[in-house]
Amino acid sequence: MNIQFRDRPEPSASVSVKSAIADCDIHPARATRDELYPFMAKRWHSHLETYGVQAYHGMMEGPPYPKAQPNASRRDAWPPEGGPQGSSLSFMQKQLLDPYNVALGVLNPLATGQGLRNQDLAGAICSAINDWQIEKWTSKDKRLKASIVVANEDGISAAAEIRKRAGDPNFVQVLLLSRNVEPLGQRRYWPVYEAAQEIGLPVGVHAFGFGGNPLTPSGWPSFYIEEMVGHSQCQQTALASLVLEGVFERYPKLKMVMIEAGFGWAPSLAWRLDKTFEKLHSEVPHLKRKPSQYIRDHIWWTTQPMEDPERRDHLFQTIEWIGWDKLLFATDYPHWDFDEPSRVLPAGVSEANREAFYLGNAKKLYGIS
Repeated sequence: MNIQFRDRPEPSASVSVKSAIADCDIHPARATRDELYPFMAKRWHSHLETYGVQAYHGMMEGPPYPKAQPNASRRDAWPPEGGPQGSSLSFMQKQLLDPYNVALGVLNPLATGQGLRNQDLAGAICSAINDWQIEKWTSKDKRLKASIVVANEDGISAAAEIRKRAGDPNFVQVLLLSRNVEPLGQRRYWPVYEAAQEIGLPVGVHAFGFGGNPLTPSGWPSFYIEEMVGHSQCQQTALASLVLEGVFERYPKLKMVMIEAGFGWAPSLAWRLDKTFEKLHSEVPHLKRKPSQYIRDHIWWTTQPMEDPERRDHLFQTIEWIGWDKLLFATDYPHWDFDEPSRVLPAGVSEANREAFYLGNAKKLYGIS
């Protein structure tokens, strides 16, 4: 199976490589298993060599479904010097940052300590990944910005790691995953939101996760394609929980980014929440507004994977409901479903909305001048 780019009709207008863009979902990888060791206490070196890691998921290692490519990545993304896809800064510069004139690239590491049962180990790995992002990536290329990775199931440790990075210009957001031990609105995760609001950074919620639960409410599906489609379902569960548990009422300045789960489902979820809220408001009296209002005010969306409706006006109607100012362009490099910048938006988008879509919204959200 040789998947490199999604098959899209060529638009009548495209982004010039001279137009700077922001890529809000880049996945850096470690070149070797022990690349984090310089950033960890020696006790953890021995622990990892002796005991390894135990995730909430039943699998000892590896993803629950085989990917179309190794690491779910493009075949042309192997670095020439060796190592897995996404592990070479020089090759990332050559293949992504330079040819597409990426002025801002947000790093979202996925192979982290999130989802581990040993919370002390999870915290140590996450902190090491944050130091590693600075050492290997952001200090070497100023276009790149990091995400604060936290031990998501240990709210106290996660909040401490967030506050530790307060004011560090290398970081532009806090990173969580969508599939956790419990839905993200639960109070065990509130220390993360409190700390993020305190230091003024948005929280990114990326698809995937290792909470130990099946990725559908009725069990494990048969096919990888079901997992890919299921990302939007998991994200809907997370978002509904955040709204209904009152996270945005308690943390009114909190901003969140839904990453790599699409956005076409946002209006229908909001409509359903609002309709049910009319009858069941008394069950959640802590909510002072309709669910849709919290979603519109507090949520941003990365575009990859960009929906492709048969009628272009359906896409535009969806975006108008969300708001052009709430979309952040993303490629998902180096993964196989990479969105090539010049082939994402169809014709008919105003220059103002196009500029906001590709760069302006991200700079504003992340505080990049």
